[in-house]
Amino acid sequence: MPPRSTPHEGETEGGGAARRRVGRLAACAAVLAVALTAGAVVLGTGSQDPTTTASAPATAPQLLASGDLTAQISALQSHLRAQHKDFTSWATLGVAYVEQARTQGDPSRYPQAEKALDRSLALRPGNDPALAGHAALAAARHDFRGALRHAERALAENPYNERALSSRIDALVELGRYDQALRAAEEADARRPGIPVFTRYAYVQELRGDVPAAGRVLERALASATAPGDVAYVATALGRLAWQQGEYGTALKHFARALGADPAYVPALEGRARAQAARGETAEAIRGLEKVVARYPLPGPLVELGELYEAEGEKGKAREQYDLIDAWTGLARANGVNADLDTALAAADHGDRKAALRAARAEWSRRHTVHTADALAWALHVNGRDEEALPYARRAAATGFRDATFLYHRGMIEHATGDMPAARRSLEAALRLNPGFSPVGSRVARETLAGLGGAG
Repeated sequence: MPPRSTPHEGETEGGGAARRRVGRLAACAAVLAVALTAGAVVLGTGSQDPTTTASAPATAPQLLASGDLTAQISALQSHLRAQHKDFTSWATLGVAYVEQARTQGDPSRYPQAEKALDRSLALRPGNDPALAGHAALAAARHDFRGALRHAERALAENPYNERALSSRIDALVELGRYDQALRAAEEADARRPGIPVFTRYAYVQELRGDVPAAGRVLERALASATAPGDVAYVATALGRLAWQQGEYGTALKHFARALGADPAYVPALEGRARAQAARGETAEAIRGLEKVVARYPLPGPLVELGELYEAEGEKGKAREQYDLIDAWTGLARANGVNADLDTALAAADHGDRKAALRAARAEWSRRHTVHTADALAWALHVNGRDEEALPYARRAAATGFRDATFLYHRGMIEHATGDMPAARRSLEAALRLNPGFSPVGSRVARETLAGLGGAG
């Protein structure tokens, strides 16, 4: 994914171009606002009363971006109007809002989640469901130290709280404390073995470079899954793992199984589109991603769709997707989300390079993970600071985690520093691992490698 910092053809950075860009961003923001407002109306979070049952449903460990989550939230709201002192249901509602925000790209739900969780704690101070909910909320807002603190408090009240055990693993992973995360996953598996713990244990193994172990754990989780939501969740994780290894046919089979369980499961729809794009099925991938971002305009699928448009020569459509990322980032920050990692990655390739570097540095000051190391390396690269970037690119691979984008970034940085043999090895490794890792980045990797006399 090469950097973008020049104006469109025929434009200058004068007043006319600036006004056109502001106009496009305003239009994109309006589209995003409509999408989020529509979700609020459907979910009964405005002045209209939801017309659902009055029972308080049990919330599954993995709440989904589907009608199940909508129904659960509406039912909880109805129940709490009648039983407003039910602290457990307030905690459940708070967690449901967190999941809705994360899966549907609606950060405005986070303040609502916080209010519901605080209400639960006011009714029953120290109750572990609400504390665990606060841990999930803090993690969703990328406050991982806060997430760890809340998870530990919840576990002090109830050492078997599944959500707290899971959030503790999440927080340690996102803080870059991978050895501690492994121990936390092993402890969680001993206390509460199940799909939420299995999937996190698998991810810790993947980060440590043990992809076969990650696959075995996920297969174990899938074998134990019975609810449609659990099947969709785990099958999607398996599909993502296969895609990371360039096994696109296998990935598509897993995504098909996920969508067979829940046809509306957005992560599976996105994963299927990425696998289709990697196989050269561009038209199908674009149609799939257009459906995804129309419902949930999150940075990941917006970048992917934008790059597919770029690959097809549709620069105007691509720019609309990148401008939507700016709109999402603004909404996220307004609702308490630290979006610096998202900003750094998107802006480095498709926006303001200096802003990308500021965001990457800010994120690195908070947490040292393989992902933040890669983001900082790439932000330094697009700002021409390759000697400074190289140690961070190397650090991104220090745990054994293999990601084609990381290898591509490292190879381009090595190329810029003049280490051509190393650049060739890194770029060849990226394309060998996952030749369709990015619509734009894969092409640039091949072109660069061809110039080095390597095999693309």
